[in-house]
Amino acid sequence: MSWTRFFRRRHWDEERSREIEAYLEAETSDNIARGMPCEEARCAAHKKLGNRAQLREEIYRMNTATFFEGLWQDLRYAGRSLRRSPGFAAVAIASLALGVGANTAIFQLLDTVRMRTLPVHRPEQLAQIRITDPKNMRGSVDSDYGPLTNAIWERVRDTQQGFSGVFAWSGTGFNLATGGQARYARGLWVSGAFFETLGVTPVLGRLFTVREDRRGCGSPGAVISYEFWQKEFGGETGVIGHKVLLDGRPFDIVGVTGANFFGLEVGRSFDVALLLCSEPVLQSQSVLDQGSVWWLSAMGRVKPGWTMERAGAELAAASPGIFEATLPAKYPAGNRKDYLGYRLGAFPAGRGVSSLREEYSNPLWSLLAITGIVLLIACANLANLMLARASAREREIAVRLAIGASRIRIMRHILTESLLIAGSGAFLAIFVAGALGRFLVSFLSTEGNELAVDLAPDGRVLAFTAGLAILTCVLFALAPALRAGAAAPESVLRGGGRGLTPGRRRFGLRRALVASQIALSLVLLVGALLFSRSLRNLLTLDAGFRQDGILIAWVDFVKLGVPVDRRVDFQRDMLDRLRASPGVDSVSDVRFLMGEGSESNRIWIDGADQRRGISANFNYAGAAYFKTLGVPFVAGRDFDARDRVGSPRVVIVNEALTRALGLGPNPVGKRFRREVTPSDPEIVFEIVGVVKNTKYRNLREDFVPIGYYPTAQNTRPTEGDQILIRSNLPLSALTASLRRTFGEINPEIAFEFRAFKAYIGEGLLRERLMATLSGFFGLLAGVLAAVGLYGVVSYMVARRRNEIGIRIALGARRGQVVALIFRESALLLAIGLVTGAILTLAAGKIAASLLFGLKPYDPMTILFAMGTLAAIAAAATYLPAQRAAQLDPMAALREE
Repeated sequence: MSWTRFFRRRHWDEERSREIEAYLEAETSDNIARGMPCEEARCAAHKKLGNRAQLREEIYRMNTATFFEGLWQDLRYAGRSLRRSPGFAAVAIASLALGVGANTAIFQLLDTVRMRTLPVHRPEQLAQIRITDPKNMRGSVDSDYGPLTNAIWERVRDTQQGFSGVFAWSGTGFNLATGGQARYARGLWVSGAFFETLGVTPVLGRLFTVREDRRGCGSPGAVISYEFWQKEFGGETGVIGHKVLLDGRPFDIVGVTGANFFGLEVGRSFDVALLLCSEPVLQSQSVLDQGSVWWLSAMGRVKPGWTMERAGAELAAASPGIFEATLPAKYPAGNRKDYLGYRLGAFPAGRGVSSLREEYSNPLWSLLAITGIVLLIACANLANLMLARASAREREIAVRLAIGASRIRIMRHILTESLLIAGSGAFLAIFVAGALGRFLVSFLSTEGNELAVDLAPDGRVLAFTAGLAILTCVLFALAPALRAGAAAPESVLRGGGRGLTPGRRRFGLRRALVASQIALSLVLLVGALLFSRSLRNLLTLDAGFRQDGILIAWVDFVKLGVPVDRRVDFQRDMLDRLRASPGVDSVSDVRFLMGEGSESNRIWIDGADQRRGISANFNYAGAAYFKTLGVPFVAGRDFDARDRVGSPRVVIVNEALTRALGLGPNPVGKRFRREVTPSDPEIVFEIVGVVKNTKYRNLREDFVPIGYYPTAQNTRPTEGDQILIRSNLPLSALTASLRRTFGEINPEIAFEFRAFKAYIGEGLLRERLMATLSGFFGLLAGVLAAVGLYGVVSYMVARRRNEIGIRIALGARRGQVVALIFRESALLLAIGLVTGAILTLAAGKIAASLLFGLKPYDPMTILFAMGTLAAIAAAATYLPAQRAAQLDPMAALREE
């Protein structure tokens, strides 16, 4: 069969009709010429031709695809059928659109975070070069992705054999503002081979080369991203050669990367890239030669003919020489063995790196399971609707069967109608998924860290959506189609439309569907309550410090060029000016806020055996820090003017540290030693105060040992500060006052404000996401279950209308009729709740790691969820029960 003929079958049918007419006329003329009368000649021509209609039908079949023609007819019939039932069509399509769309949105985010490869040349050849077991790493760690020092990186670059190209990179931030309110660009430090090894090409200008990346290069230029080019320069084609100010220093723009390249960190794009050799230009204390700063990540492209395993083995073999050559001169003696024992390895990096992947992988899989359950509930609901619809159309189906329609054709009609519903739902699901995906991205983005992910659907997402649509079609349409195919038309026509199959058997399936909806709804409702209660536990947790009424000010005075020996005095004077601002109650500074970073050292009591020491966390804090956060003192004093550079080193500790060291209830005046670091000698600290325990890294952790050093004794202060300001003023009034104060101190000081409580809340994004979405889908599941139960009870009342009429006629009271209906509902509820409880206990292990202060089998939560579903079931049963109780028995009996 020619597809050209199929799509022009009407034209070919008309053409063959004209040919038949021409043949009949020619044959008739020949007969007349042989002496036949006109009528006899035409009859003879028709007899010779045969059945004209059958001939045209054969020609039509020759010019069409029978299967596709039948499918097209079924689709048109299904469309007309759905137009006659707009309410059913709207509910069915909306249910599927929401269910499939939610699943697609979660899968799309999973696809972006976990499955997609980097948009670079041959990403499967990329390998991350990192230490296989980085235990007891000493110094400052400023990267989450297999950090290396610059010395190790340079040694790897110069000695490796298994890669055609290697590069290093590190994330950073550059202030674009010239003063006042800070405005940061997302930056990258990159080695010269970064873009070349990745195979990234520019849309304008050029990219960095290996020859440019050499010590002392100064400011060879900046490469900007396509997005930054559009946002900051409006896509101006003459941007090459323009300057961009980064931390107050100008850099010439030398190139613009392509639109699809976002960097190597999934979830975080870059704006500006600078060469590693430019780092001393922006940093007053360069870390290029500091063997204790672990800040670079390294990758390479495996050579043709090499495998990832072979490249890793080559790195491992070269590791002893690399670490021997890069051992810092002041590295702690107790950790030298660990350092020299480090081994490098090569690990697949085609999907890039991502903290988002580690943090949200389990929550996203859990949400996918939740949305999958919602879709199952929606399918059960639609199957119930389809069965009810088939019951309403049973006489129509029986008549079609009686006049010769095949059972296969009837089943195909129902499946085609279901396919049309599923297809329409899947089409709308793409838009639902887009809206929900944007919501998820905005939900997970924070003011200081906007999530950058590409949610454009790829082939994997579209295949997932199509497969889900087909699966749902089968799930909710198979039972109605099989039921219709097994119908006995004589019983329907004889019974006046009473049913296609025995009513009890048909009703049993609908009961099972509703019981399954209740069971799955219980699982979702328990999950929603657990996640909500877990979030509440974290929000009401006593973290040990005050959160309300405190403002964070991030201050950058790098443009002022304050010498290192003057920075402590400058910071002290700045804090004094801020304390004098109107409405300010208390001001202090701190090195690390909760969740921002950490410093850990091994300490032991002065004079005791070093081997009996403990690992403790440390922070730098200013005078009045504890007053500002409302952290009470247990013993001793706060930092004051006595604590300065050159004076005896002091420390304030929390209760957990005193217990860990066994110092007793009042350790003030006692001393401990801190283990030597690559940049500091061994130091003795005197304890001058003890404060209550506070959280250090996150709200989930237990109270850990913490010591606080005074910022006034910091020998290496940075060109910036992190200030906490407590005030009862409205936020807008306070920030306006502080802006004026900073401007008076120096207009070139850059600053950024954030409410402390909002900052702490950002650490609970994962918990908020789970509580919000699980709550929404739990509510949706409850509504769907209520609709399903209402439909089944209403159907049951309609089927037993005559029986109920007889009961009332024989004296049954209205209350007894209501109790009869509620008993039916209670039976379905009980079956669903028991099944759901078993499923809940089985699924609880999956959610255990995401909960705080709760067990997944918390009995109060399960009982409350059961009570909620029972209330929903009672509400869904009430109207049908009242309708049954108010039934007129005479009207019901006349229908018999």
